[in-house]
Amino acid sequence: MNRETKRQVSIKSSRRANNLVQMTKPVDTQHHREELRELVRMRKRGMYVYALPNFFTSMNLVLGFLSILAAVEGRVERACWTILLASIFDMLDGRVARLTNTTSKFGVEYDSLCDLVSFGVAPALMMYFAALQPFGRLGVLAALIFALCGALRLARFNVMAEVLPKSYFQGLPIPMASTTLVTAIFFAREIGFAIEKNLFFLLLTLSLGLLMVSTFKFPSFKDIHLRHRRPFTPIAISFAILFALISWFEIVAFLLFFSYILFSLSFDIYRSWKTQWKRKRA
Repeated sequence: MNRETKRQVSIKSSRRANNLVQMTKPVDTQHHREELRELVRMRKRGMYVYALPNFFTSMNLVLGFLSILAAVEGRVERACWTILLASIFDMLDGRVARLTNTTSKFGVEYDSLCDLVSFGVAPALMMYFAALQPFGRLGVLAALIFALCGALRLARFNVMAEVLPKSYFQGLPIPMASTTLVTAIFFAREIGFAIEKNLFFLLLTLSLGLLMVSTFKFPSFKDIHLRHRRPFTPIAISFAILFALISWFEIVAFLLFFSYILFSLSFDIYRSWKTQWKRKRA
């Protein structure tokens, strides 16, 4: 072994010895404790942030349960207002999760389960006790179809959420179907229209249930960005609609939801017809 080789071996040995010395040095316990405390504080903040959207989702379920109780007791108006309030919490939980960057698979599944109660079972029972009970088994069937189609709609949405574009919904969203039923009750009472044993509500419940599991495309308006500059006319129309909702909610709300459904169906049928016509022409 020459001198150069001996020198390299001695350098490596000294480095190993230094590393052993560093490893055997006492740890700064005070600094280590501060790091542990900061880590615990960060985890607690993260826990609270993740709990925030789940709190809104839980409130959605609570209000759905209260709506069922009100419907069974015959308090139809209270049941309707509770479902509308649940829809507000349903809109908030997703937005809060995206703003705080706390979206998770658990949150998606939990939201679907709560939506099934608040916008599937609760509206079906509310409509049954308010208008469909005199129809007997046919009324039970209509309410059951609405709840069942709502469950199928939520299951399909969870499976196909990553595949379908964000610009539209395939099938009528279940919160939209439930709020349409609720506002239909308000509309009928406001104009003095009979609710109990009314064929219109039987057909409306069946139609909304079937639209939820259909393949019709309904605009989601998720591609509209409010931060960008917009022409004055759409903004003025939005304020006019908001003013009308505040002033004549019982009438305008149902007409707005019903018009949205009719417009979406008409536009999707026209688009399908136009596509087939172009294929035949080609």
